[in-house]
Amino acid sequence: MPQRDRCFIYAKDIMTISGRSKTYAYAVLKKVKLYFNKPEHQMVTIEEYATFHGIPMDLLKKYLK
Repeated sequence: MPQRDRCFIYAKDIMTISGRSKTYAYAVLKKVKLYFNKPEHQMVTIEEYATFHGIPMDLLKKYLK
């Protein structure tokens, strides 16, 4: 079965991309949710994270494989 691209970004992904702590990663997720006016229970998509930080999607997806 072919691997599908993921839709959501997790704190562990942010830790890997940034090299920062878990606390930092959760703070970033919270900032992205506030920026997009998302309720706390909703997840952050990879596209929202990329838009928030101004990172091209293709570059970001290289780090998420």
